[in-house]
Amino acid sequence: MEIKKITIRGGIGKDGEREKVQEFELKMGDIISIVGPTGCGKTTLINDIELFANYNTPSQRQILINDEPIPDDFSFDPSKHPIALISQHTNFLSDLPVGEFLTIHAAVRGAENAENIIEETLDFANQLTGESINRLTGMTELSGGQTRSLLIADAVIIGNSPIILLDEIENAGIHRTKALELLKKYDKIFVFVTHDARIALLSDFRIIMKQGAMQKVIYTGIEERRAAQELKKIDDVMLEFRRLIRAGEEITEPVFNENIKNLVYNNI
Repeated sequence: MEIKKITIRGGIGKDGEREKVQEFELKMGDIISIVGPTGCGKTTLINDIELFANYNTPSQRQILINDEPIPDDFSFDPSKHPIALISQHTNFLSDLPVGEFLTIHAAVRGAENAENIIEETLDFANQLTGESINRLTGMTELSGGQTRSLLIADAVIIGNSPIILLDEIENAGIHRTKALELLKKYDKIFVFVTHDARIALLSDFRIIMKQGAMQKVIYTGIEERRAAQELKKIDDVMLEFRRLIRAGEEITEPVFNENIKNLVYNNI
């Protein structure tokens, strides 16, 4: 099935009241964020999307593809399932080397030029994480950031999933700006569950959650995109401090002042 859009129809919140957002659409190429405080129902919403809810989940939401409900065999047949969920829980049952893991997945997907695709996947992943991933490393030896980076790259390139759901990737030390830059090159739907201001402001729009319900939709305007660029400068300074600390460097007063000076200079 060629997916042109998905439609999310609202259900009920934790209080049993109808959601204020009754419907919104996601089209191919859209990047959106789901935001709100802890426990507000963000993860429940992406779970409804992944399961193609059809009034059969506690939220009573319905998910449509191309304006049609999804047949049961489509929802439960892994070969037809168009969604990849990159969650906060990344446990592996087998300690395969990274290269073997990617090779097997490429073979299962029937990928042509598997070697080139695997190289592209590794290159993509290594742009997201500060810790380089190589083919010989065991999957269970990867850090949280490496694992999440590899799974994102695998879903985008080898899995070629048209809809990718990403649950709080900022918690894994992934380079957020680079991730968004790379993802925008692919004609897919990306849905972020996030607490990160930059991811939210660089999305096309965001869904505001509260008490298990969708409260409103905010479309990102010019002023918010400008704010995102200013936040990037602060974020870059924080990433540099993190790099220095990881490298065993001391954050002396001159080092601190130099980074702050660069931040101020970039804001002039």
